[in-house]
Parts: sequence; C-alpha cells; structure tokens
Amino acid sequence: MNINNLITLLLITFWSVAGFAQKSTQIESSGKNYELRAVAELGFLSVLGHKVQFSKSGTYFDYRKSGGQDVLFPVSRLSLELEVNKKNTFILLYQPLTLESQVLLENDLIVDDLVFPANTGVNLLYNFPFYRASYLRELLSSHPQYDLAVGGSLQIRNATISFESTDGTRFRTNRDVGPVPAFKVRGRAWLGRQWYTEIELDGIYAPVSYLNGSDNEVVGAILDASWRLGLQIKEPLKTFLNLRYLGGGAVGTSDDDAGPGDGYVRNWLNFLTVTAGAVHTF
Repeated sequence: MNINNLITLLLITFWSVAGFAQKSTQIESSGKNYELRAVAELGFLSVLGHKVQFSKSGTYFDYRKSGGQDVLFPVSRLSLELEVNKKNTFILLYQPLTLESQVLLENDLIVDDLVFPANTGVNLLYNFPFYRASYLRELLSSHPQYDLAVGGSLQIRNATISFESTDGTRFRTNRDVGPVPAFKVRGRAWLGRQWYTEIELDGIYAPVSYLNGSDNEVVGAILDASWRLGLQIKEPLKTFLNLRYLGGGAVGTSDDDAGPGDGYVRNWLNFLTVTAGAVHTF
C-alpha cells in the first residue's frame, strides 16, 4: 500500500466513525454520545541538539553549533479529536516544522560527496512536518477526577533537508516520505473545578525494516512527550500552556537511495517547544 492510499484510508476511517457517531446520536434518545474538539497551539521551538550526516564520508554536522539553529523558531500545531461514548478517541494531527537558516561555514561541510568549503555561505533548510492519526481507549471513564487512555498512532513523515551555497553553485537535498507507527498514552488530572494537568506521549524505537517491511538496515526512533496545564474558562472553551519534548531520528544505510552518496544517513534531533493554546468543544 503506498502513502497516498494509506492517508486516504485513514481519512475515510476517521470520517466514517464520525458519521456513525452522529447517526447514533440522532437515533438514541439518551442524548449526545460523542464530542468533537478542535485544538490549536502557537509558540516557539528551541533546538536542544540536532546533528545530521549524509554518506559515511560526510560531515556529522551540528546544526545548533554550526548551522544557525541556536535561536528560537516559531511553531504551531493543529488537531481534531473525536470522542465516542467517553471511551474511544480518534485524533488527526498536523505538525508543521520548518527550520531555515543561513550561515558562514567555519569548516568544510561534506554532504553526499559534495564539499561546501569553509568561509563560504550556505542556506540550510530542515523541513520535517508530519501528519498523525491516533486512537486512544479510555481506561478510567467512570472516574470523576482522573483520565488514563492508551492506544497507538500512525505518523506520516514528510521530510526535505537541503544545503545550498549562497552563490547557487553547490546544492544537495534529501527527501523522504514514510509511515511511522507509535504507541500512545495520555493522562489527565483535574486540580479542582477549573484547572487540570495533562501528560501525553507518542513513541517507538525499532528497525525501519520492522516498520515498513523493507530490507533497509536503518534504526529509527521518535518521542513526542508533553506536559500541559489547562484552565476551563467557560464551556465550550479551554486554554492551556504546553511544554513539549520532540525528539528522534534514524541511523543506517538505505538500499533505496539512488545517489549521490552511498545512502548512509545519521540524523538525530532534540527539540523543546513552549506553546499556548486553546481547545474548543463542539
């Protein structure tokens, strides 16, 4: 199954469930048995650590130290959540993630056998947005103060990593689209009638060949972990402050790489985001 078909199947499944929930609500006299929530976040991203290497002969490049990622970047996050019968939650999320910088190289930079000389300017693009579909099963649906849900996610990475000399004479780019499954956990505790705190984790560590059935000798990992402090202002609106660690990467050699270079990649990132957001319930 290719990526386009996979995304289409996920969307059809999600909206089929939404349609079923709406139909059930109209039929059952007991009232509304689903809840739709829209969530938006806006804030900044700080790079704690970020290194990348393309080809075994390439430079293990430190974006934070040498690539202009020692500043803050804007970040946003959007999601829709459908809760059915207070036990099942379906989530669609979009996370844009674009880091652009321009630096004067202190040392030679080698990317897939191409040398960007020291004391020359380079434009750097690290574009790694992702789409994620998740399912959570609530374990404490009858508890008035605490919520705990477990489930899984399927994330679609959509990566473009580029290096271009400022005079336009040298250029390298690496692009990749692929699925990444993950485990998911979410917990919430109410701190009174209005305040609440919440934790959420999506993560996995595994060989890529186990995830997509390929022969690639690549090991990958992701971890998206957040802590949230929220305030129920007035129905149907909540606001919150969110701290998030976003990390992961991959290392190994891909057999699908047509060159230039030998297909070896090493890419690990550690990001921290601080955002403010809102939840609107329909």
